[in-house]
Amino acid sequence: MIIDEDLDKLLENLPFFIEENFNKEKLIEIVIDLGRRPEARFTTGPEYLSQKVVSWQDLDYIIKRINNFSDDNRVGLERTLHRISCIRNRQSLINGLTCRVGRAIFGAINIIRDLLESEQSILILGKPGIGKTTIIREIARVLSDEMEKIVVVIDTSNEIAGDSDIPHSGIGRARRMQVSKTEFQYQVMIEAVENHMPEVIIIDEISTKLETLAACTIAEKGVQLVGTTHGNCLKNLIKNPPLSNLIGGIQYVTLSDDEAKQRGTQKTILERIGYSPFQLVIEINDQNSWTIHEEVKKSIDLLLRENCSIVQIRESKINEKIVIKYNRLPTNTDILFQPFKDLNSIKFKNWEIVNKYNNLKFNNVKTNQILIYTYSLSNNLMKEAVAKMGIKLILTKEIKKATLIIGFKKHLKQNFKLKKLAIQRNIPIYSVNRRSVFQIIKLILFILSK
Repeated sequence: MIIDEDLDKLLENLPFFIEENFNKEKLIEIVIDLGRRPEARFTTGPEYLSQKVVSWQDLDYIIKRINNFSDDNRVGLERTLHRISCIRNRQSLINGLTCRVGRAIFGAINIIRDLLESEQSILILGKPGIGKTTIIREIARVLSDEMEKIVVVIDTSNEIAGDSDIPHSGIGRARRMQVSKTEFQYQVMIEAVENHMPEVIIIDEISTKLETLAACTIAEKGVQLVGTTHGNCLKNLIKNPPLSNLIGGIQYVTLSDDEAKQRGTQKTILERIGYSPFQLVIEINDQNSWTIHEEVKKSIDLLLRENCSIVQIRESKINEKIVIKYNRLPTNTDILFQPFKDLNSIKFKNWEIVNKYNNLKFNNVKTNQILIYTYSLSNNLMKEAVAKMGIKLILTKEIKKATLIIGFKKHLKQNFKLKKLAIQRNIPIYSVNRRSVFQIIKLILFILSK
């Protein structure tokens, strides 16, 4: 990866007593507060940059060397990606500055380049400071320069393309639309589609209901969206009403008595209202580990049903090798596939408890050593599921030879003889709520990943 940062243009605006002999590659920001020593924050932790305490004169020295602060108390340095934000006292005097380092990192999105080529809309989640803006800046460059798409960047705070009328080279050939005030971002989003015919629109920090609705409108017009928002995981959006429309919207639904009994849930549940404007959601866990939800609607439905969701994990190693693996994300409530032992008296709350009740381990067992006995499920359904997974599993008609039993939950509950035999021979029983290839695949993935 190639890094373009122009760090000297930021440091030359700081007082002379601030030391510059530090690891600039790992620098995130410099904090300068009145009455305190200046502090640098690195990816490895904070360090003081001087023994001198900051005075009013020092703050005034910095303020006079930069442009005026905007309404959101931010200002960018001309022709760079660096940003300086201020803290004010009750008299609106500046008594603190945060100097954030902006970097254009070429090659930062190699880990998800194939997802960009799919032309699906992408939503990026992550906590503040983890690098979401750096990622979408590089996405803008790749889409406009390498994939030759018409890209428009909605740059509300000038973090993506810098605080200048001429956009930073980090966004490539993409065009940049600036926003005069933060509250007008949603209007500029719609204006970009109506006036400039983009194929891709890139938005940083979607945070209000109006911006969410504008994103939905843009998606309905057939324009690819790439956006970011704050949140550690997909579940955070479910609990955030202004942003829930980004994943299709959430509403309460009242079920009939029979339906609630069949599902094993309360009568009032949460359900997804419609389709999400984003087909892919990427959770930035850290700079080298990303969680990807390939089908947002299925992930949301599973989370709302309080089940386990299978997600893709991508990790970038030191040698720039990318490792892709699948993992299960359990919730803290009842799971979809329950072992049948003591089913009437035990409600399993998480995967650890489930594993405790299963004495049979498959970590080092080859798939051709697993003998499956199916109850109230057709062998053709099992064969179809196994064929889609590309693995080999052996089905047996003799319970005594089976290493595990898979059956339809409704019928398993009524077969006490089968339950007793399984307990005697220490054979785990797993159940599915519906006869579907999708549920059987998820169940087999869970069994083989233990």
